[in-house]
Amino acid sequence: MTTITTERVPGAPGIAYDTAGEGPVVVFLHGIGGNRTNWHDQLPSFADRGFRAVSWDARGYGLSDDYEGPLDFADFSHDLARLLDHLEVERAHLVGLSMGGRILQDFYPRYPDRVATLVLCATFPGFDAALTPEKRAEFVRLRKAPLLAGKEPKDIAPVVAKTLVGPRATDAHFQRLVDSMTMLHKESYIKAIEASTLYDRAASLPDIATPVLLVFGGGDSLAVPAVGERMAAEIPDARLIVIPEAGHLVNIEFPEVFNRNVLEFLDEHRVA
Repeated sequence: MTTITTERVPGAPGIAYDTAGEGPVVVFLHGIGGNRTNWHDQLPSFADRGFRAVSWDARGYGLSDDYEGPLDFADFSHDLARLLDHLEVERAHLVGLSMGGRILQDFYPRYPDRVATLVLCATFPGFDAALTPEKRAEFVRLRKAPLLAGKEPKDIAPVVAKTLVGPRATDAHFQRLVDSMTMLHKESYIKAIEASTLYDRAASLPDIATPVLLVFGGGDSLAVPAVGERMAAEIPDARLIVIPEAGHLVNIEFPEVFNRNVLEFLDEHRVA
């Protein structure tokens, strides 16, 4: 059985991450309502394939530290560079879902030499570019407004989770999303919502000069497959996979399909 260990990147804020296996490094970045455990269906499979699989808690999430002051969305990218430094790796394969994918689109132009490949899952290049004003307002309302009115993450978790699961999601999938959101740090989560939705630096997709795999869910009502099609048309070396009936968290609902496709992609571009 593959062993997953939890370790920390020192500094301010301290960053927690789970890791398994040895080999080329693959780092997994969770979405705005997630944490490092969202990738526990991936870490053992990737470790067994000869990769060192790593999933982090972004600053203010999970076991990572909270921080003073507002959040600049670029802080996530600089934290990721710190993580790679801590792992003593120059280049890594990077996998990001939703907000994690937006972090990677911000990270790439800042640190292009540190990217071996990108796997962008259920994400978009920017709120303005991908979501209508109505969808953007609903995204913020469902998440931020109840918390500012005094509710806790556990109170909004079931409502938000229902908007993210696909038509084939089981009760166990739904409960994993609820559990994940229940663990959110309220103040840091609010700061992440504000920083993410106000961040208007849309990714320059044609400038991405590294292999990219796009993974979208056919049943995702937030990052709809049409967004993936537009991104694939703009990125020079991109491949799009749509997993039918998968919701927003494609890796949780269809882990075997997700793992198989991403591992095939990474095997083509394996970096020692």
